This record gives sequence, C-alpha cells and structure tokens, in this order.
Amino acid sequence: MALRIGDPAPDFVADSTQGRINFHEWIGDSWAMLFSHPKDFTPICTTELGYLAKMQPEFERRNCKIIGLSVDPVDDHHRWLADITQVTGATVNYPIIADHDLEVAKRYDMLPAETPGSAEGRTAATNQTVRTVFLIGPDKLIKAMLVYPMSSGRNFFEVLRLLDSCQLTADYKVATPVNWSQGEDVIIVPSVSDEEAKALFPGGWKALTSYMRLVPQPGASDVTQEVELIEKPERV
Repeated sequence: MALRIGDPAPDFVADSTQGRINFHEWIGDSWAMLFSHPKDFTPICTTELGYLAKMQPEFERRNCKIIGLSVDPVDDHHRWLADITQVTGATVNYPIIADHDLEVAKRYDMLPAETPGSAEGRTAATNQTVRTVFLIGPDKLIKAMLVYPMSSGRNFFEVLRLLDSCQLTADYKVATPVNWSQGEDVIIVPSVSDEEAKALFPGGWKALTSYMRLVPQPGASDVTQEVELIEKPERV
C-alpha cells in the first residue's frame, strides 16, 4: 500500500550512528523529520547532511527532531560523516539510520516491497527512489512528504517553512496561502462558518471572496519572524 498524508508513519527498530532506535519511541512527543538518501559517499547528499546540521537548531526550536536514513551500514555512515565535515565544515549531531537490509526504505514505500537482497552491491542509481522527506507529527501520522530526484539538492528552508505551516494549521483552523512564511496573514478554512469565525477570530477578518477570509497569523507574536541566516556551503 502506498503511503499517503494522514497515514500512520511506519514504526521500525534499526541501528543508527547513535545506536539502536525504536522509531516511534524516539519521536516521543516531538515532531520529526525523516529524510532519506540512496547511498553514502554521494556528492549531493553530502552537502545536504552538512547543511542540515547547521540548520538543526531551527528545527529544535520548533520541537522537531531530525533523523536521516541511508541505504548502507553504520560503519559506512561513520566514515561518511568525516567527509561531510570536510566538505561543509559542519558536524552532524543527528542520527543516521543504517538501512542495510532495505527494510525501512520498503516500509516507507521508497523501494518496492519485493526488492530482494541488501544494500551490498546496490548503487545510488538502483536506490534513486530513496530520496524523500517525511514530516511526522507527535501523533505519529505523516503530515507531509517531499520527493526529490538524485540530481536536485533539497531546500531545507522550504522544509522548515512547511513545518511551520503544518504546526500552525494543526493548532488553528487556518490554512497558509502561496509562499506564506512566519508572521504573514493566513486563511480561515472554508469549513468554519462566519459565526464560528467570529468566536475564533474576534479581531475580524478581511473577506476577498465568500471563501477567502484573511486573518493575521494566530500566535504570531509568540514566534520568531526570521530564520537565522546560515552561510551556504561551497559548491563541490
């Protein structure tokens, strides 16, 4: 069965660079971002892991844990971490799952369930579908998925923006418009009647159409409006 938004995030137990992990237990009461890679010692993924290490404090401020996955054993992961530091100047402090038996990739529908064997002998090209970002809520349900080709590095500022939207819309009956970022106006969801909206948003709203009602972001005064600028890694 293909995974969809709103489905339970498959649980698993696997080795990682920080020891044995029971995934749902590891998430606890936090949000989580699981992002996968087709192979260790690949150039695009090397830049991604290092850059995300620099952004980790921003995810932590949002109560979101970071965990990587690569279709290789733990020993390879540890050797790869040295390269990541050399290339990006960053130290990876989040765990990287060792999916040597391909079980996690198959549970998350990134490889066909009938895929035989292990990571041994497989290349990045044969694992190219293992390039997905999953945002998972404290309820262990999948809130968002982003799938990338091997040739395109991920934009983790967009993932952070998406996390902000998912967390906001989980707490309030609002939706975020195109290109929305923290502190900007949001939309009252159409399922909320005007009468209910008066109680939820006593400050009122701006109606552009019968279904488009803009309001200031709820709780905007309690959040940081700008993400700290992070120096981009050098091209390699």
